[in-house]
Amino acid sequence: MKSNDTSFFGHPLGLSTLFATEMWERFSYYGMRSLLVLFLTAQWATGGFGFDREHAFTIYGIFTGLVYVTPMLGGILADRFLGQRKTIYIGGIAMAIGQFILAASAVNAGDLVNREFWFYVGLGVLILGNGFFKPNISTMVGSLYANNDPRKDGGFTIFYMGINLGAFISPFVAGYLGEKVSWEYGYLASGIGMLVGVTWFLLRAEKTIHKIGLPPSGDDLRTRLNKFDWMGIFAFVLVIVAGVVGFIRGWSVLSEGAQDLIPKLVGLLGGAYLVYAIVKDTKGREQWSRVAVIMILAFFNIFFWIGFEQAGTTFNLFAADNTNRMIGRFEVPASWFQAINAIFIVVLAPVFSYLWTRLDAYKLNPKTPYKFGWGMLLLAVGAVVMGVANDLSIGNGAIVLISPLWLTSVYLIFTFGELCISPIGLSMITKLAPPKLISTLMGVWMFSFAAGNFGASQMEKVAKSLELSLGQPVPVFWFLAVITGVASLILFALSPWLSKMMKGIN
Repeated sequence: MKSNDTSFFGHPLGLSTLFATEMWERFSYYGMRSLLVLFLTAQWATGGFGFDREHAFTIYGIFTGLVYVTPMLGGILADRFLGQRKTIYIGGIAMAIGQFILAASAVNAGDLVNREFWFYVGLGVLILGNGFFKPNISTMVGSLYANNDPRKDGGFTIFYMGINLGAFISPFVAGYLGEKVSWEYGYLASGIGMLVGVTWFLLRAEKTIHKIGLPPSGDDLRTRLNKFDWMGIFAFVLVIVAGVVGFIRGWSVLSEGAQDLIPKLVGLLGGAYLVYAIVKDTKGREQWSRVAVIMILAFFNIFFWIGFEQAGTTFNLFAADNTNRMIGRFEVPASWFQAINAIFIVVLAPVFSYLWTRLDAYKLNPKTPYKFGWGMLLLAVGAVVMGVANDLSIGNGAIVLISPLWLTSVYLIFTFGELCISPIGLSMITKLAPPKLISTLMGVWMFSFAAGNFGASQMEKVAKSLELSLGQPVPVFWFLAVITGVASLILFALSPWLSKMMKGIN
């Protein structure tokens, strides 16, 4: 794809294909995510599981964390064997299957044992499918542009609009069906949305993205893998899924020591292979400097998502329990609040895309590390506003339902921060990563989301532990404001040095 292609609002036509594909994939993911904690904490008589907050948050954190760990596997498979395009098909089909399994787990409320087993199986299949899908579609967006094309950050911002358009629509469809009709219909709608995305990609890829994402050429092993028929690839996925199912079934009978050891062992082996891949395919001082920037910013990205992903845990239950959701006689579903951030992204992403392009024309476009610093600082400000809202709601010891404008304002501030970090981070990987490691390092970037998501789920637990140690209350939102505020100051201090290490890349 030539970098001077301007057939899609000044951007390559392939961006339209990837935009819509990702929109439907995010419709699928955010539809189920908007239901997850509410479903887990709902009483079994209403089709839920009746888990307490801490248990539900932990499950949410493990799931959303692993969703961003498996992209390292998908990135490596795409870079070395299958190519991005085939890997996206595999991931999309697997995610649709996972959503349908979740729908099945919500049926027959009286059979809790089997329902819970199939629920975890559904999550496992979703985790696997997301690992194949997520890093590769983002990598393909970067391949539409030359490295120093000033439209690149704007292109990723438009792509990010697609992500959030899907995230905006899904709570109104899947969230409403799940909360107001029956849980299984919400998951079913999410699965259908994923199938629509895969179908769109299949019909449009050849015409609009041409040779981008095709399998790499190479030795005999790669050649054999590239010649797999689709049944062979699908069988390969089913074998992995069977392994996930078996692991989930056996997990409950393992000792606590084994449960603690296995994740550490898997992490050690995965980390060792990652180090090997980076060392093998990173050449020269310039590439090493750029890889170092990726790793440092990925570390700070963890703190951003620890704050931002409160949306699915504490914010979700704050909307349900502490917010006035009545409009006349209609009670707004709590899951609908998950759409606020997404609609702000859809409205503001074109503004930010235009802003970066115009600033670049005047040579005022901030370097990537500075954009990250502003994003982190905005997150800290949003956490302060949320702390005030929480104090107003429970200040006198009894819950007082407060205006939905409090949550809305927090989501707006978080959105400003997100637009300074998330699409810019995706663009950064495609600019800085060595050619043979683009999808692999995109997987590393997704891993920082994983750590952030799991950290987000544990914030309430950590705050309670500190409260016991200090002997005084540690409000979770104020604690979050302090953490992210300090992280932003450190990031601003490091930004001049990181900008030099980027070696001429903005």
